[in-house]
Amino acid sequence: MSEGIALPPLARGTLLAEPARLARLDEALPQIRAAAAGETDAVALEATLACLLWETFAQASWCGFYRRVGERALAVGPYQGTMGCLRIDFARGVCGACARTQTVQLVPDVHAFPGHIACDEGTRAELVVPVVAGGTLRAVLDLDSPHPSGFCRAEADRLAALVAEVFEGGDRVW
Repeated sequence: MSEGIALPPLARGTLLAEPARLARLDEALPQIRAAAAGETDAVALEATLACLLWETFAQASWCGFYRRVGERALAVGPYQGTMGCLRIDFARGVCGACARTQTVQLVPDVHAFPGHIACDEGTRAELVVPVVAGGTLRAVLDLDSPHPSGFCRAEADRLAALVAEVFEGGDRVW
């Protein structure tokens, strides 16, 4: 699937109403699964998901992965958007909280999140999903939006299921 994802084009930054966003995501998910099918290299999967989710989530200003590079450290991995933070400690920010707890972090207003890291001053909402394979945290999938409440619980649940499906199965090369 080298042509990307087949969805109606939207201007970057467009925040659709929740039902329309979910319909768009539901239309994209089979295409994303098809693109990832059979791939075993984790970086290739992360790059592909970052690209296709970027196309799906028009409200996102950043979409990508932070890879676990130490006992309590993440480093920026494949992503779409403006420059991300290069390193994030598990003790800091929304990505750190996700890595530390290995639970989805859905933050409607990052300015109300204690210890938020402002990699992009325009970010208002964040959604971070842990990537766990073989019982070990390998990375986190991070999406930022300039819109307060730019992501919803149903989007978070769908992304968590996608990440679990894509990264847990098979022999991944990390």
